[in-house]
Amino acid sequence: MNGRVALVTGGGRGIGREAALLLSAAGARVMIASRTVAELAAVGLDYVTADLGTAAGCALAVAETERRLGPVDILVVNHGIGSAHERLVWEQDPDVWRETMRINLDGPFELARLTVGGMCNRGFGRLVFTSSTAGEKAERSGSAYTASKHGVIGLARAVAQDAGPFGVTSNAVLPGWVRTAMAERSARADAERRGVGVEQVWRERAAIYPQNRVLEPREVAQVIAFLCSDAAGGVNGEAITVALGGIW
Repeated sequence: MNGRVALVTGGGRGIGREAALLLSAAGARVMIASRTVAELAAVGLDYVTADLGTAAGCALAVAETERRLGPVDILVVNHGIGSAHERLVWEQDPDVWRETMRINLDGPFELARLTVGGMCNRGFGRLVFTSSTAGEKAERSGSAYTASKHGVIGLARAVAQDAGPFGVTSNAVLPGWVRTAMAERSARADAERRGVGVEQVWRERAAIYPQNRVLEPREVAQVIAFLCSDAAGGVNGEAITVALGGIW
């Protein structure tokens, strides 16, 4: 990856942070993007602050990457909003639906639209979208999140078809439960609804998997880093589950 330019969204924490650090260690020139300056600054890589749920924010992130590092060769779309605040579909606030789609699906489309053409012209590119096991299996009280993560897989596969003839690959990773800040919020919300402790929620989540544990962010990031590498040139249009052998 020496000299290749990577833009990693949601790069200030969790899976995005770990993916950015792995890409940097492999020789890529990495720009990370999110809305939280303090988290970005603490990573130690180039960063840009942007609202990646808007076309303007996506354009800013891409433009700053190109201005400071060069054309984007690798795009890791990892930012997103979770489902902790969602309700049963008949109780769902339409604004929650629209906000989730804005961040989880519109943003990824804008980022792909702004970068893939250049990758095709140069004859190389890697796109990796972070979906979720909810991208293939629906969760209760999560209509917006589930639909958006299904959509991310479809977007990754559509890009794979459009850009594949030009040496560009596009794939999605589908993590199971990972103990990230977003997942912590959903655990707290679940615990409050049920009147149990947060740690009990995490124990129940761990019990879903054969190893009786949840994922570490780096375990997902390592799959992302592989998909960004030359070694993954034959992998295109795939939705790769990273979930310890469990269904979630």
